[in-house]
Amino acid sequence: MKAINTSVNKKGDDDYFNRLLSYFQSQFLEKIIQLEPIRKSVFLLKTAKNTYILKGYHSDSRLRLQEAFSATLKKEGFLETYLFLTPHVKEQLFFEGTYFGCIEYIAPNKTPFSFHTQKNRQEGLELLEKFHQTTASFETRYRTLLPNGKLMEKWTERHHIFSNHLPFLKYFMKEPFISEMISWADWSLAGMKKHQNFFRNEPNVILHGDVAHHNFVRDRNGRLHLIDFDLISIGPPSYDYLQYANRILPYSDWSFENIGSLKQLRKYLPKKAFLYALAYPADIFREWNRLIREKSYTDQVKLKQVMDLSISQFYTRKKFIDQLQEIVK
Repeated sequence: MKAINTSVNKKGDDDYFNRLLSYFQSQFLEKIIQLEPIRKSVFLLKTAKNTYILKGYHSDSRLRLQEAFSATLKKEGFLETYLFLTPHVKEQLFFEGTYFGCIEYIAPNKTPFSFHTQKNRQEGLELLEKFHQTTASFETRYRTLLPNGKLMEKWTERHHIFSNHLPFLKYFMKEPFISEMISWADWSLAGMKKHQNFFRNEPNVILHGDVAHHNFVRDRNGRLHLIDFDLISIGPPSYDYLQYANRILPYSDWSFENIGSLKQLRKYLPKKAFLYALAYPADIFREWNRLIREKSYTDQVKLKQVMDLSISQFYTRKKFIDQLQEIVK
């Protein structure tokens, strides 16, 4: 009998993994030959005939929402994503408080998608734009099921948490750096509030909410897919574009000209609300808040990554924000 391949980067509790593997073996009618953790509550599972992604949800209603949303996307013409599948199992997959959905596996390209090239950054934007155009046609059907995107409230709260960590942050960064970052956030939020009608007047779509590079997957044939809809909400498309811009700016040399050459972002650059929002240090606040919340600052690799994000790019980012402040005068 061939042994099941469980060779992985050891993640999580080994005992839990072994119990979960035993449970899946008892439920699948297909012979399992490999189970591999990808990240928390997400597993790659291979049977003798198929490959699946198994993803855990805290409630059955959350799983059903994700199943319905991905099916609606496909039905409305957005084909560059996955579907939830019905595998050959004895009953619904439920293990120790977690409901597992079975997702179509997208075989990845040898070259993963990243934001390192302008071509990739443009292609990602085009796919995001198509996603918005598709969800605009059915967002009314999901208004009672999804929360409203509240970017300013979310960023205000993130700012508040970061500011409350000041005594701790001073162990890692000199005070002038921290003060400057907080001043960027203050200026950004004040300008967004002053010009908030821009966001209110933009037609709503269903927002993706997490346009990080790892949620764009290029398949083995070169076609780009958008995945992972856990953070979908209702709101103006500019919210996703702001997050996308924040993600790509470090790869674009913090160049106003570089992001202006991207069609989907170019149309927003004359808008003061969008320019104010570009100055918000969302990535810095997010990563420091996470580092402190998870107490992972003792991990030298993670700490170095956050320090590089904060300090190594500080003066390049400052030059970019100085330019924004001149433009909106």
